[in-house]
Amino acid sequence: MITARHESWPLAGPFTISRGSKSIAEVVVVTVEQGSESGHGECVPYLHYGESIKSVIEQIEQTASALSSHPDRTLLQSLLPPGAARNALDCAMWDLEAKQRRERAWHIAEVDMPAHMGCAYTLSLADPETMRAAAMESVDLPLLKMKVGKEGAIERVRAVRQGAPDAKLIVDANEAWTLDLLVTLMPELAALNVSLLEQPLPADGDEGLGGIEHLVPIAADESCHTSADVDRLCDLYDVVNIKLDKTGGLTEALNLAECARRNSLGIMVGCMVGTSLAMAPAMLIGSTAEFVDLDGPLLLTQDRRHGLTYSRGQVARPSVELWG
Repeated sequence: MITARHESWPLAGPFTISRGSKSIAEVVVVTVEQGSESGHGECVPYLHYGESIKSVIEQIEQTASALSSHPDRTLLQSLLPPGAARNALDCAMWDLEAKQRRERAWHIAEVDMPAHMGCAYTLSLADPETMRAAAMESVDLPLLKMKVGKEGAIERVRAVRQGAPDAKLIVDANEAWTLDLLVTLMPELAALNVSLLEQPLPADGDEGLGGIEHLVPIAADESCHTSADVDRLCDLYDVVNIKLDKTGGLTEALNLAECARRNSLGIMVGCMVGTSLAMAPAMLIGSTAEFVDLDGPLLLTQDRRHGLTYSRGQVARPSVELWG
């Protein structure tokens, strides 16, 4: 049996990026039951990709009859397109298989999962002084990610660098810049020791990245969904940001990571704002990633039971009670 439900998780404060702000994480949780065992997966429907809670639950329910008697991840890839619905189903099936086999999911995937891995902490887009203060409060964390928009971006980066002078810094523009602005800001970003610049240009207008010097490595986020995108991205980007809600689950995320490595692209693993149930499967990608950005639960007022443990910029691998 396959069921899907909508859950709302309040955020500790408004989370703002260049496209807007949110105060609640709206997620869909899927449960796949077979015999005495059940597996669980979580996804975040994303309006930017034409998804809603209603549309994702409908996709899951329309697919359930074909999968309930025999949950099959390979079949799932052909039944649903990449996206949130397939992600929740795929991850629930991984969880179910792990419980049925009495193995951890990373053993099944033949991934070496460390006991702990470094994880970024995200600073929401705000005025420079607020972002400086937030960076100072996070000064003991080794990796910070900051959101910027088109206006005042470099002032915000300077402010965060002043607040956290020793942290590795990821700057995420969420498609807000133009190529001319990028060329202008790139030397300043390099001078401020930015480690990674994430998706500066719109996904449908990023061809110009192939003709400029990458003084700071550039990561594809909105431009990268599945392994089918890698050929186009090789000459434009240095890193791909793998998110399970874009790939449509862990199965394709593992394929994307392998394809990226074969093509000499670095790997970042990211997330939408959700609970630890959404982060846990992505940690299999994080085990070999250069940048791990799975801090969604830290932005919530509270996480679900058996949630991931975060401490001083590290996250521990998930317990069997949570997932996998």
